[in-house]
Amino acid sequence: MFLLYHYSYAVSSKIEPFYKGGKVQISKDENHIFCTCGSRVNVLEISTGKIVHSVEHDDQEDITSFALSCDDEVMLVTASRALLLKQWDWRQAQCTRSWRAIHTVPVASMTFDSTSTLLATGGCDSTIKIWDVVKQYCTHNLKGSSGVVHLVQFHPDISRLQLFSSSLDCGIRLWDLRSSQCVCVLQSHYSTVTSLCFSPDGGTMVSSGRDKICTVWDLETKKVKRTVPVYEAVEGVVLLPENEDFSQIGVKSRDLHFITAGSKGVLRVWEASTARCVYTQTLPSTPVSGEEKDDDSLSLTCLLHLPSSSRLATVTAEHNILLYQLPALSTQQQFVGYSDEVLDVKFLGKGDSHIVVATNSCQLKVFELLTNSCQILYGHTGKSPPEGSMCLCKNTDGSVRIWKIDSDSGKVRCVALGSTHANAVGSITCSRMKASFVVSGSQDCTVKVWDLPPDLSKTEADMCQLTVRATEKAHDKDINSVAVSPNDKLLASGSQDRTAKLWSLAGEGSIGLLGVFRGHRRGIWAVCFSPIDQVLATSSADGTTKLWSLQDFSCLKTFEGHDASVLKVIFVSRGTQLLTSGSDGLVKLWTIKTNECVKTLDAHQDKVWGLHTNRKDDKMVTGSADSTITVWMDVTEVELAEEQAKQEDQILKQQELSNLLHEKRYLKALGLAISLDQPQTVLTVIKAICQGEEGRELLQKTLLKLRLDQKESLLRYCVVWNTNARNCLDAQAVLQVLLKHLPPEELLQYQGARTHLEGLIPYTERHMQRIGHLLQASMFLNYMWQTMRVAGAPCR
Repeated sequence: MFLLYHYSYAVSSKIEPFYKGGKVQISKDENHIFCTCGSRVNVLEISTGKIVHSVEHDDQEDITSFALSCDDEVMLVTASRALLLKQWDWRQAQCTRSWRAIHTVPVASMTFDSTSTLLATGGCDSTIKIWDVVKQYCTHNLKGSSGVVHLVQFHPDISRLQLFSSSLDCGIRLWDLRSSQCVCVLQSHYSTVTSLCFSPDGGTMVSSGRDKICTVWDLETKKVKRTVPVYEAVEGVVLLPENEDFSQIGVKSRDLHFITAGSKGVLRVWEASTARCVYTQTLPSTPVSGEEKDDDSLSLTCLLHLPSSSRLATVTAEHNILLYQLPALSTQQQFVGYSDEVLDVKFLGKGDSHIVVATNSCQLKVFELLTNSCQILYGHTGKSPPEGSMCLCKNTDGSVRIWKIDSDSGKVRCVALGSTHANAVGSITCSRMKASFVVSGSQDCTVKVWDLPPDLSKTEADMCQLTVRATEKAHDKDINSVAVSPNDKLLASGSQDRTAKLWSLAGEGSIGLLGVFRGHRRGIWAVCFSPIDQVLATSSADGTTKLWSLQDFSCLKTFEGHDASVLKVIFVSRGTQLLTSGSDGLVKLWTIKTNECVKTLDAHQDKVWGLHTNRKDDKMVTGSADSTITVWMDVTEVELAEEQAKQEDQILKQQELSNLLHEKRYLKALGLAISLDQPQTVLTVIKAICQGEEGRELLQKTLLKLRLDQKESLLRYCVVWNTNARNCLDAQAVLQVLLKHLPPEELLQYQGARTHLEGLIPYTERHMQRIGHLLQASMFLNYMWQTMRVAGAPCR
């Protein structure tokens, strides 16, 4: 069945933020990642990339820290700003125990020992508490730290009963839990100590800090064995396992080696004995030369080891979680915890299998819809609308980048670069008939046409340099949108100067102005050509969407409905409908012929910047400033089929009801009528029951055999019937049976019984008054008749 119009969309899937900074920990079985997100701890399943569980404090207070036990039970304990510690059955999202943290200010760090019996909490009040989570009491209160205790860690050999901690004084305190005393303070770092790791025999420890050094400690002598300058602020350190082959990453000897993660955004392998870096990771999507390589957005904030699967997990400052496979340190999986403000989102790849997401960060994210796996691309600083298998990237540095997705592997790489704009590029689009040119509009008020090399898709070597075919000073203010017509002969541009312009692309080396569309009261955010008509659609900050004629540049229609700026407009249903998204967080579906908004979709909490449909026109994707990406499915056919099936079912039931009434099977007929939830149909059955000589008795027998919920529905219907004088007798007959034979306690249990009874009283009183007046009138008529008979009697 072919449908001309869409009438409804339903959410198919969502990509939502699940990590906004803070602690990240991986379960012992290495199947789940636990991470904080405001007042929640989200549990991400590594194999699917989906949030499978989430725990949240009832008081909605932010979670300041959490800890996972090391045993197979995987106990989760969280700490919030309300100074409560909660123990969770995280698979059921149920709190099994809650207790006061005793700390006077929030808990900053937490950890379990290797037996999952002891829990250490480091507070912002400079104290450390040790809890026995089995016997449920506080065993130690360790004082002496300076400032916030941001790091607590048990020695892996529990027989030593040692705890290491670090606070603002940059020292590492070693606590003896037998005596509850600080044995010593290991001094080496001059800035915050970020992580500790221990050798398998427990005799050596490596500490990392933001002072750009790592220190190797001899725990027997409590002395420094080696200080390794790493030339970056280090956030995480992991020791490489012994007796494994790591020659691929520069390990040539059996000496102690460790991996660091820090401000440079790459993993590096160090040989402890020589303090030498033997391997530096090269990311597959590193920033292009000329860009700042010490960008804070690329820095790593955490490094975790997954020993069973021989993997490493890193967390970036952009809240991305990346998994690497040892020994090659090859990228295995990437998860985007938080996308910040989503500025644009489009379908990409063969069969629209991927979506590309542009945010206000320097990274592009390419998600595979089937698995939610993500590729993170660097070298981008703005929005990015793709065309088929190519992705066009506009940047705030004035450059234009062309990315191409491999249809087989799904990998995306940058294949071309152009940079002659004097300011940020505001919009970019590609030719429609074939990939022969690209058009960009910039905040420098110019429009540029770039030629695409014919062999671009075959290029495997270095990036091509795009050449400019034509440049035109197009507007007086920033250009927000450009669009190419379906036949590649026309170009439309929309600007903050409140105008849209139509240009000819037919000339070689030039762009010719054909006309100006005037009528919007504020800046224009988007322009779009109709796929079938000589019409242009524009959306504006004045809250309207307009359709313009390409023949005389007149406004044909205006669509009003958004409460704020309309940020995006696209044609759907073969040009017969429009989809618009706005700053009010809404997406609206319009039918052009009737100017009617047939559907409003509300799934976002902030501006909806991104809006795009796939080539089959049966899916839509939206991206919002609330960091949420929503994939919608056209469910028009499904809903129409359901409605048709519902109507057919109603017809069958109506026919069955007629048969039952004809056969005088009143109990089943009444039950069927009530199930249809049609008061008028039920009334018809009641009237049929009351028609016979023993109708009242039959009605009583039938009503008393009904179920409780059916009697409840009857009482509700009586309120409706009783408002009409024609039906009041039937309503009163039903009420008489219900009130006479049912106890008040049962009646009051009915939903809304009091309200129904209160609604019956005034109309019943009115009916009684009407019957009283009628009785008086009938008595007067009888009196007149008797008087006439006496007056007309013959005299004797």
